[in-house]
Amino acid sequence: MVLGSPLNALLDPYGLTLDWKVIQEAGTMQSLDIFINFPIYDININVLHHDQKTVLPLHIERMNAYWGDESWRSVAYEKSHGLFETMEEKVSNRRLAEAFRERLKTVAGFTRVPEPLPMRNGKGSIVYYLFFASHKGTAENIVTYIFDKFARQRI
Repeated sequence: MVLGSPLNALLDPYGLTLDWKVIQEAGTMQSLDIFINFPIYDININVLHHDQKTVLPLHIERMNAYWGDESWRSVAYEKSHGLFETMEEKVSNRRLAEAFRERLKTVAGFTRVPEPLPMRNGKGSIVYYLFFASHKGTAENIVTYIFDKFARQRI
């Protein structure tokens, strides 16, 4: 490795097994570009139930570790007023991904976080959002070009 050369990492957790501390440290280093698979399918299946009381504590702990704290709860649900009571409804996958993108910028400290690329299964369902986070404008431009090109081909 040459000193001053760019460093890249792919963080591809199996579900919610990534710890936010790894992302935070990468952001603090300011010399590491990272790709992160944000496991929206696993989050939907195991964490974001309509009734939060049915979520296993293990899955809540995994989500807290992945997100870095419990702030995901206020992001993942919005209150709506029903006829007789206030209800909590899950936000869209896109909104949750956008909140994670903002977290990469504001909490982890990455200055360059382009729109993520939705990764779909054979049936067209989004299973991951592929994020890129960096401190380098050129790296962001290259990744944005690639993400845009790939997204156009998928349509």
